[in-house]
Amino acid sequence: MNQPLQIISLGAGVQSSTMALMAAAGELMPMPDCAIFADTQDEPASVYKWLDWLEAKLPFPVHRVTAGSLSASALKKKTTKDGRRFTTTNIPFFTKSESGEIRKIILRGRTRDFKLSPIKKKIRQLAGIMRGGKTVVAIQWIGISMDEVSRMKTSRDRWLGVRWPLIEAEMSRHDCLAWMKANRFPTPPRSACVYCPYHSNSEWRRLRDNEPAEFEKAVQFEKAVQREKKNSQNFMSTPFLHRSGVTLDKVDLSTDDERGQGILAGFNAECEGMCGV
Repeated sequence: MNQPLQIISLGAGVQSSTMALMAAAGELMPMPDCAIFADTQDEPASVYKWLDWLEAKLPFPVHRVTAGSLSASALKKKTTKDGRRFTTTNIPFFTKSESGEIRKIILRGRTRDFKLSPIKKKIRQLAGIMRGGKTVVAIQWIGISMDEVSRMKTSRDRWLGVRWPLIEAEMSRHDCLAWMKANRFPTPPRSACVYCPYHSNSEWRRLRDNEPAEFEKAVQFEKAVQREKKNSQNFMSTPFLHRSGVTLDKVDLSTDDERGQGILAGFNAECEGMCGV
């Protein structure tokens, strides 16, 4: 009987990068058959540069898959059968009503469409999965660390097993950074879309100060979403990327009080391909 394929779900952030490099060094067994990176086409340039570096260090292939541009999909105009225009921006924006009330909406359909589904589709292709398969033929390695145990979820597919090597090794995110330093590897960038509403103030500042072109992309994306939403016929409230209900080009990012910004604030603004799920 063939052994299941061992496949790393690679978000290209701290945890999954550490997991991949530990596997390459033989510290996590068995050696993975490959890694898969789901590209929303909206990661900052630092992540793509890091991914190029990481891919050259790994003894197994890295498959880059994509369902297209997440930002382009979020701005796509749709029309009902009776001619009404609308948009469905399933990125978890904060919203401000006409009365000034700010709410947080959490919609993660795009996580499935642009992260999880492309990865699973590639695994099915690599493993030769036929519809209705019930035997485990692939094991997906997920880079969740000890400080993120609440994010652990088992597979809904009988043919796909899930493994959390960093949990098995009892490693936290801090431990991952320490391992990278001890092995003289560079510190990986934070992995998240440039416009992720779960960014903490410190991450927004880092993006603004260290990657200004990427921060500007987020600024322009927010304005474009607001414009398209206002011009649609399902406009009820204005979407914002920051919990304050102030646009990114004007928001005060000087404080480090991250309460309420989002669940990824505690995860150093990294989604690792899971987007907080």
